[in-house]
Amino acid sequence: MTRTTDRWMTREGYERLQEELRVLRGLPDDDPDTAGADGGAGSTVPAPRYIHDPAVRQARVHTIERLLSEAVVDEAAPDDGIAAPGKVLTIRYDGEDGTEEFLLGLRDASVADRMTVYSPESPLGASLLGARRGERRTFTSPRGAVIGVTLLGAEPYRAFVAG
Repeated sequence: MTRTTDRWMTREGYERLQEELRVLRGLPDDDPDTAGADGGAGSTVPAPRYIHDPAVRQARVHTIERLLSEAVVDEAAPDDGIAAPGKVLTIRYDGEDGTEEFLLGLRDASVADRMTVYSPESPLGASLLGARRGERRTFTSPRGAVIGVTLLGAEPYRAFVAG
């Protein structure tokens, strides 16, 4: 079961992070024509610009290792209407007619081109964790404004993609 401290991500996002970690560590892929430390042409992860800076490289390696160790990969969240990582949330901001839909989870390229993703640690994501359909919550924006938002729906990501 997904806990609020877990970092939910898609299988594609998890594999992308594993590949980036291999590139950063300079380990070869199974295919000798794909990237090692030089981020060769066959790599699905381009060599980061900071790859030659040992301190930044090591910091990124530690970050990726932590993300991978805390990852909950593509686990289907229960369809209970409660906001949690791995769900597509539909919200309405106070005073607005329109709605916004986004995935609550770890931002990764495999999802980013299909929909907006907010982290559970973001002000909006953190305020909605555990909210039920129809529940109003508030959060403080980075500029200091207190913003009200109502959860209209929380649907498991897999169900959303399949439907």
